[in-house]
Amino acid sequence: MRDVAKLAGVSHQTVSRVLNEHPNVRQETRARVLEAMESLDYRRNLAARTLVTRQSHTLGIIGFETTLFGPASMLYGIEDAARTAGYLVSIAMVRNLERRPVLDAVDRLRQHAVDGIIAIAPKPAVTNGLMQAPAGLACVAVGGAGPAEAVPTVRVDNAAGARLATQHLLDLGHRTVHHVAGPADWPEAQERIAGWRDALTAAGAEIPPVLPQSWNAETGYAQGQALAADKAVTAIFCANDRIALGVLRALHEAGRKVPEEVSVVGFDDMPESGYFLPPLTTVRQDFGELGRLSLALLLEHMAGKESPAHVVVAPELAIRASTARPARARVRT
Repeated sequence: MRDVAKLAGVSHQTVSRVLNEHPNVRQETRARVLEAMESLDYRRNLAARTLVTRQSHTLGIIGFETTLFGPASMLYGIEDAARTAGYLVSIAMVRNLERRPVLDAVDRLRQHAVDGIIAIAPKPAVTNGLMQAPAGLACVAVGGAGPAEAVPTVRVDNAAGARLATQHLLDLGHRTVHHVAGPADWPEAQERIAGWRDALTAAGAEIPPVLPQSWNAETGYAQGQALAADKAVTAIFCANDRIALGVLRALHEAGRKVPEEVSVVGFDDMPESGYFLPPLTTVRQDFGELGRLSLALLLEHMAGKESPAHVVVAPELAIRASTARPARARVRT
């Protein structure tokens, strides 16, 4: 810093103000300091800064190894929000969502002196692991079940999204809506079942049986084959867009036209969903907003401020060409 100050013709304190983006520096002076830094290839010593301030300005993110669109998008949204706020990010990935691997990830991140941790937490074991983090280390979970968790959370209202999807199909004139569910041990999948069931109950509609399985297209294809064979089925709500892709293929192979004979709705709004055949009506989750809100909540806890324990993001319905009024309703009109 002394070398930069000498080359720019300013004081050591002025260089410090420029580095810390202090507003009381003339633009001409700031430009001269930045030019000197570039000329000398100066980089601040973050390790030394951490020793002095006891803050690394680095946040830890715990993710897990998956190709699922939702968790991967959450990871990107959190990292993008942190980077925009000027924080470095250290990411620790876990291979399975159990308490012990999460505790190990927390320990790895602590070795990097992170100021706080945001964990993608689709299962209770993740938040259980965060609860055992050392006192004074701020932690926030993204996803999960919400209010029952002791760790602050930011999550999408999955039940509300499922109600939106189901009500949309009922409003089109379908007598009931079948559901192809996600895994039984994921709170998000259970909340989507609950929202679907609530909408059918409120409408006085029949509630078909549901069999939770997995998030992949194979599940959608297998269950879609059974549903395609039942001519009484006219509307299907899928727990995610991958499942919907499998359902669409099963319906196509069975000669059931979408949406003329069967309407299909997904959940997530993957970038590819608008290019399915037909383009998929789906529940959209704002992963960028999840990232921003989780970062804001973490920073509030790091600063010791009063903040909500749980933040819920409302989803919205993206209506495309995979849903329509059932044929019997069109005939009556």
